[in-house]
Amino acid sequence: MRIVIPLFDAFTSLDAIGPYEVLKMLPDAEVVFAAQRPGPVPDGAALTVAVDAALTDLDSADVLVVPGGRGARQNVANEELLAWLRRIHATTTWTTSVCTGSLLLGAAGLLDGLEATTHWSAVRELESYGATYTPRRVVEQGRIITSAGVSSGIDMALRLAELIAGRTAAEAFQLVIEYDPQPPFDSGSVAKASQGAKDYLASR
Repeated sequence: MRIVIPLFDAFTSLDAIGPYEVLKMLPDAEVVFAAQRPGPVPDGAALTVAVDAALTDLDSADVLVVPGGRGARQNVANEELLAWLRRIHATTTWTTSVCTGSLLLGAAGLLDGLEATTHWSAVRELESYGATYTPRRVVEQGRIITSAGVSSGIDMALRLAELIAGRTAAEAFQLVIEYDPQPPFDSGSVAKASQGAKDYLASR
C-alpha cells in the first residue's frame, strides 16, 4: 500500500508527521514523502524534512495525505502541484487532507459540492472552492476525507486505519502512540475558546 504525503515549503509539521506515525503501521505500508524537487523541505520554523522523491516520480497512490500550513495557502495557485493532485486523486482509494491542506484539494477542484472541514481560520477560502464547511474534526465524503486543524490529522489517520485494516488494528495503532488526549484546557475549538484566547491571536 503506497501512502504519499506531498510536502512544500512552510508546511505544518504535525499535519504530515501525525498521520505518518499512524499510517506507517498499516500492513505492507510504503510511505513516500514527495516534493516538487527532492531535497530538504523546511516547515517554515525549525524543522526540515529530507525528501527523496519528486512529485513527477509518482503517478499513483493508494492513499494521499495533503498537509496544510502557511505553504498550503501559498500554493493554491500552483498549477503544477494542483495538476499533480488531480492526477494522483484519480488513482487513489483514499484522498485525505489535514488542516488547510483542504484548500489545495479545493483549489484542485476536488471538493466542489462536498462537505469538508479545515482550520477554523480558512473557512471562507474553503467555501470559495465550492465546498460546504462543517466544523466536525473529520469529514468523510466517499473516498475523500478532510480533517480540521493540525491535531485532527491523527484522528483522521486512525479512522482511515479502521477503514483499511479494521477497528482492532486502528485501536492497536492508537495504543502504540498512546494517543489518549487529556488537554489541560478546553480551548481547542472556536466554539469553546475563551474571548481572551481569541483576542490574543487577533493581536499577533
